[in-house]
Amino acid sequence: MSTLARSLSTALYGRRRLALALLLAPPLLWLGIVYCGSLLALLANSFYGLDEFSGVIKREFTLRNFVELAAPANRDVIARTVGMAAAVTVGCALIAFPIAYLMARYTRGWLRAALYLGVMLPLWSSYLVRVYAWKLLLAREGVVNWMFAEAGMSWLLQAILAVPGIGGPSLSISSLGTFIVFVYIWLPFMILPIQAALERVPQSLIEASADLGAHDAATFRKVILPLALPGVVAGSIFTFSLTLGDYIIPGIIGDSSLYLGQVVYLQQGTAGNVPFAAAFTLVPIAVMAVYLTIAKRMGAFDAL
Repeated sequence: MSTLARSLSTALYGRRRLALALLLAPPLLWLGIVYCGSLLALLANSFYGLDEFSGVIKREFTLRNFVELAAPANRDVIARTVGMAAAVTVGCALIAFPIAYLMARYTRGWLRAALYLGVMLPLWSSYLVRVYAWKLLLAREGVVNWMFAEAGMSWLLQAILAVPGIGGPSLSISSLGTFIVFVYIWLPFMILPIQAALERVPQSLIEASADLGAHDAATFRKVILPLALPGVVAGSIFTFSLTLGDYIIPGIIGDSSLYLGQVVYLQQGTAGNVPFAAAFTLVPIAVMAVYLTIAKRMGAFDAL
């Protein structure tokens, strides 16, 4: 074995391009065959149809699936999912920025390690356990409802739940509850990129801003925030895309409103309509392609 290794090393000596090609060949082949191949198969299936009587896939070219995407019910699903993904991204950014700023600027040593641990600890537990735990917390008999009652603010909770579009019988059966759980689940994916971006902001720029007479608010608005914005956009890639494709949380928390992931799951699993499920799957892919293009122009990939 050592002789073979020495022979290979001798053969590749001075041939960096060949060595690089041999090194990258296995992962590139895996990416090309498994990932890109499955995407091409998905794209091909979206142009097939389904026989309404036999339920058998007809491998004949048709654009019927894409026409059906424009139906009012399907447009509502797309708009609801994109709207929820955008709301979750904004909510995560508003909560994550102060935490990330505290971690990057005002903590050192054991305190920073403790905050890192606090941010990442939920990721070490089961996804389903966390979601079902929130279902119990947000239920009518749950802790959140009890806290509002003990504070004498049940009227406020009921007023919120009475708002059309976000309310429902309880927080666990409402769009607001779905939003809360989404924000909790994906929040670490927003905190860490922002924290990394803030750590790269030179202290000298902040000191120069203060020397030039800028107040803290002006320094934050004109120096820190623009330099940290790529980190916010980088975090939004995770929160937006993960919300866009998730079908478990809306199935456990929330009302009967459908989201993109649920429609794909139902069409592929229950209905057996693989071509329409494939066409629906291309919607989040197209949305994310546009989103990633915008994020790249804003320098988000440099903050990952």
